[in-house]
Amino acid sequence: MNLPNKLTLLRILLVPVFMVLAGMSQYGTANFNDGWYLAAGIVFAAASFTDFLDGYLARKWKMVTDFGKFADPLADKLLTTVAFLYMMRDGLCSIWVVAIILAREFAVAGVRMLAAADNKVIAANIWGKVKTVLQMLTILFYYFAAALSGPTDVMAVAIITQLLCWAVAVVTLLSGGIYLWQNRECFMNAK
Repeated sequence: MNLPNKLTLLRILLVPVFMVLAGMSQYGTANFNDGWYLAAGIVFAAASFTDFLDGYLARKWKMVTDFGKFADPLADKLLTTVAFLYMMRDGLCSIWVVAIILAREFAVAGVRMLAAADNKVIAANIWGKVKTVLQMLTILFYYFAAALSGPTDVMAVAIITQLLCWAVAVVTLLSGGIYLWQNRECFMNAK
């Protein structure tokens, strides 16, 4: 297994670590502990950096593999979906936003499965990458702002996070629509 694929696996392994840290306290409640959110933000940042690094190294060293094309977006989806679920738990991300994210991911996964049945691998397009970057920046903002803000900043962090979540929803819908349109032959020609 090459280094880019190992970095992708590391990102997958960091998901449960992030979950434990994010689950230790809840923003805006009496049991909130900024240390847990800071630690969760750091783990999320490290995992997000592996997303950039594995893609960069795979392209630079010409080590792009079918495994990487499959596992890299899967790792991103696991990491970001878990984070948005915790943000929903904290009351800062609407269930509609999370539903849009999940619907897009299931639709894209379905198209990829149909393509795989025809021995085709569909890599992520630029809009999927834009969506992932915006999701990751939103999550990073939330965890670091929550950890570093004082009790008087709760409302500002909440409002900015909610606006970012809705921006994510719009970009997610756009990227999903473009992806489905570009790959419509996969489900139109399905057997």
